[in-house]
Amino acid sequence: MQRGSPADPALRPERRCDLRQGDVPGDRARQHGGRLDRRLPDVPAEPQRPPHLPAVPTPAVAPPSVCGVAVLLASPSQRPLRVGGGRLEEGRRVRAGLRQCRLAAQGGRLLPRPDQPHGAGRGRGPRFEQRFGQFRDRLRQYAPDLHLLPAVPVRSLLLGALAILPLRAASAQGTADLYGSVRDSSSQPLRATLRVVNGDGVSVADAQGHYRLSVPAGLVIVRVGFLGFQSLDDTVTLAAGDSLERDYQLVPAVVLLQPVIVTAAKHSQRLSQVVTSVALVSDTDLARRAVTTVDEAVDKAPGVQFLNGQVNIRGSSGYVQGLGSRVLMLVDGVPANQGDRGGINWDLVPLEEVARVEVVKGAGSALYGSAALGGVVNVITREIPTGFHARVRALGGAYADPPHDIWKFRDYTGAQEGLDVTASYGTDVVRGSYTAGGWHSDGYREQDRRNHWQTAGKAQWLPSPATRVTTSGSWASDQYETPLIWCTQGSCNDRGQAFQPFMIDASGRGAFTRSDKGYLAATVERRVSERFAWQARGSWGRTHFTDFQPTGDDWGVANRYGVEFRGEVTPPGDRVVTVGAEGSFSDVRTNIFTGDTNPTSNVVRTHDQRELAAYAEGERQVGTVRLAAGARIDHIDVDGGGLATVLSPRFGVVLPTARVGVWRASAGRGFRAPSLAERFVSTFVQGIPVVPNPNLRPETAWSVELGNAATLSSAVRTDAALFWTEAYDLIEPTVDSGRIQFRNVTRARLAGVDLAVTATAPVAGLTTTLSYTFLHARELAHDSVPERPLAFRPRHLLTLSADYQHGAIGVGGDFRYTSRLDRVDIYEPDPRVAEKVLDLRASAVWGAWMLRAQLANALNYIYSQVPRTLAPVRTLAATITWTY
Repeated sequence: MQRGSPADPALRPERRCDLRQGDVPGDRARQHGGRLDRRLPDVPAEPQRPPHLPAVPTPAVAPPSVCGVAVLLASPSQRPLRVGGGRLEEGRRVRAGLRQCRLAAQGGRLLPRPDQPHGAGRGRGPRFEQRFGQFRDRLRQYAPDLHLLPAVPVRSLLLGALAILPLRAASAQGTADLYGSVRDSSSQPLRATLRVVNGDGVSVADAQGHYRLSVPAGLVIVRVGFLGFQSLDDTVTLAAGDSLERDYQLVPAVVLLQPVIVTAAKHSQRLSQVVTSVALVSDTDLARRAVTTVDEAVDKAPGVQFLNGQVNIRGSSGYVQGLGSRVLMLVDGVPANQGDRGGINWDLVPLEEVARVEVVKGAGSALYGSAALGGVVNVITREIPTGFHARVRALGGAYADPPHDIWKFRDYTGAQEGLDVTASYGTDVVRGSYTAGGWHSDGYREQDRRNHWQTAGKAQWLPSPATRVTTSGSWASDQYETPLIWCTQGSCNDRGQAFQPFMIDASGRGAFTRSDKGYLAATVERRVSERFAWQARGSWGRTHFTDFQPTGDDWGVANRYGVEFRGEVTPPGDRVVTVGAEGSFSDVRTNIFTGDTNPTSNVVRTHDQRELAAYAEGERQVGTVRLAAGARIDHIDVDGGGLATVLSPRFGVVLPTARVGVWRASAGRGFRAPSLAERFVSTFVQGIPVVPNPNLRPETAWSVELGNAATLSSAVRTDAALFWTEAYDLIEPTVDSGRIQFRNVTRARLAGVDLAVTATAPVAGLTTTLSYTFLHARELAHDSVPERPLAFRPRHLLTLSADYQHGAIGVGGDFRYTSRLDRVDIYEPDPRVAEKVLDLRASAVWGAWMLRAQLANALNYIYSQVPRTLAPVRTLAATITWTY
């Protein structure tokens, strides 16, 4: 503040003083040893102008003693300036008609006297009024709109300061205030949400865009977001008790909403917060391919491959004829692998009930235990909407004839057809849905007919917004012919050919299977408070199969019971802690998984397996870095005898960056307990006896991943990962002395690259995706076996997809390339070829009707995924769906 004009010559020299630093000797009521705060504002005469106090420079004046300081006090309803720790707030707009303002003494201390009148001070005489009036008139010469108030006695000031200091110290121990406005590029207010990323604190701007946010003292990261605008992160440092103004401007953007997933950490989180790679298959992906089971669409997910119905995630499982999957299947978070064989029934849940599929890659045993050694596939069913809804889906299709007449095996074209009906009704309290249907297929090869019937239901009770009770179940029944292996020269009517891929070996004629399977689950979810929620669930799964064979029937009835209790704690500071306990019991009564060393005995026995586990995992935000760590301990016993205790830890970190997207890294241990079938199987396979091995140990693996997800532009998104897995005691079938037995023999290493690119082309409505997996899978040297490729693991896996949508019409396609298998375990001398399959599709929507068609294997490429088993040929399928 500049000095004012010279003192009035009429004023006696001993009475002259400078406003900033001076006094009127002898007037005790105006004595004060402090200076005025240098940020002395003035009320502008025009609206929207910044405060400024015009003053005329004066020659330097020798400082007299102490000048009394007048306090300029705003009326309580019109205070434009507020005081933070050690300074005045700046930038708050001042109204043009405001007549008064507040000043602060040096150091930020206020001199409040709201009870002091605007007139003369108490006990003042006419002589004082004359002197003060002259002083006030000179001040008004340059600030005519200000009212000068009487000074504050030092004694009153000290008493007030002593009263205020404890309050101020208490309020300033750990918090500060951030205030201001949020607007768009055209200065329109936004009701944005402001959240403290590295601590507690959230605020929503009002209709005028103004906000006030209480934040912890120190370095604070504030995230400002509003739907339809690009989020903004701001880093500020505030001392306790500070008050700082920050105005934000958000830029409109096409915001790709982050998918929310529930599988990777057993709680809801954004995809960008996940420490491992996750692939999503939406209901649109399922519907557009006109498929009948979930696996036919999941097969196109990055890093995922199916070999004759058995799932591989980054080469984890290989192929063991459906026994002992190294991938865990969940239905709404409930384990659904078979209780006896450990395999997966992909037709267990009707396709019409599936909302999406989440595929978690890498070891997941830290949360899910056994069978999650290679990954987790969670099939999530649809939410039940309120009101009445119905859906009818009809399927029809045909299989291509063999490309060569010499391969023909029937005089008609094979067909498939099916029908599913779904109805649901929901209120705010009770909801339910039911699906029933079935389909028939003639198959594309000899002895390949199949009939499938299924039913499923789901019910929910919501007694309060914080409580939800869900029950669900499904039952499916199949009767299908078993083609087994194709015909080689001399084993059927080979017509002089070395092999007949569409015909079967005569020894397997007449074989068929009756299979029934189902599950029932109940879940209770309760959010007790903003900081704590819990979930309890129970489940039962059952499989019953009978293999009718010319040499004798094999059968088995298996049950799997499971319970789990899980708690989710969200302490302050953007942290999440998940703790839980889980137990399962599996049993099987069978004549094939008996443990009898004589496969021809046909005895019936019962075996069981118990698993008890406890787990915990925590996540925490540290600055911009998100850390995760957890572990699970499992105890397994078979037939009542203790077998093994396995510890599975996991560590992960997520680091978002401004230039190169979101980085993630994780390391974890996975394991899989041997299935009852692998331990106790006793049967024949193509004349070779298979003998039991009750002493099998759990197989384990350490998996490490480094990944990055980036948005290169508004049109291109990428996700890439480097992965490395060291596997120990892998269970593989071995041939020794003319018999087959499962043994812990393999020490293996799987490493590679997983890449997915999604691009929106310049052509409106066109979206393309590319996914590629390079896999280096080696069986390391052990015993007398040298290092060699792992069986049934392709080195290259490439999928190209494109979809174009124009109004109600859509077209698209997929191309899948799988390199030739370097090694197989059986029939290794047979020729092997790479897989090159093109699928085409189209769709049309009109009103409540939707038509989708797919031409799978459009080029009718003849190949096999596993030895002597023909892969599907060209197949045309169409679905028409009516929705109410």
